[in-house]
Amino acid sequence: MADSHKKVEELTYKEASTELELIIRNLESGDMELEDSLASYTRGVELLRSLRARLADAEQKVSVLLADVDGTDTLVPAEAADTSDTLSF
Repeated sequence: MADSHKKVEELTYKEASTELELIIRNLESGDMELEDSLASYTRGVELLRSLRARLADAEQKVSVLLADVDGTDTLVPAEAADTSDTLSF
């Protein structure tokens, strides 16, 4: 689990998402005191905002990388990788 004492900005994407999942599970359990629930909820909101911002940044980077020759951005949907053992040329 990610260290909940770390600043959100210091966490990796995976650490932040793992911590958010744990917070959600703890809040859903209903076993926490009110003060702890509020603190966890606040931390969860911070994590969620950070994760959304990181995803938006990643999407922007992908969009820039896929810019057309004329300068307009096009986001091309990816296709699933072929998992068969055959080679095609």
